[in-house]
Amino acid sequence: MSNQAPNQARVIPLRPHEPAPHLPEPRVPAPKEPLWRDLVGDVLRRERLAQERTLKDVADAARISMPYLSEVERGRKEASSEVIAAAAHALGLDLGDLLSLAHSELTQHRARRQGRASSPYNGLCLVAA
Repeated sequence: MSNQAPNQARVIPLRPHEPAPHLPEPRVPAPKEPLWRDLVGDVLRRERLAQERTLKDVADAARISMPYLSEVERGRKEASSEVIAAAAHALGLDLGDLLSLAHSELTQHRARRQGRASSPYNGLCLVAA
């Protein structure tokens, strides 16, 4: 019989796992496409910081709670269209501006995902004649 008391856990050491030399290296999956709430949150936060405004200032101007705006900026909340519009307007943006900036975010994300360097000109090409 065993010297251990019943129902007592035993520690059994395991051998360290060594990958087989004939197996290929596991592929790192490509980053997933960002969610809409992540794109919108990034745009709102970047615009707020660019204007050097506090979270409280923008939340008060938008008439939404500061904790909720923080959650929206971090992509933790799926905000309603009314909340998104209020936050955008508090930052001096209309919905078209917000959509355009979110599109730029998505374009840059796609370029990074496909391994291309993102252009600082966001697709704008100037030609001198």
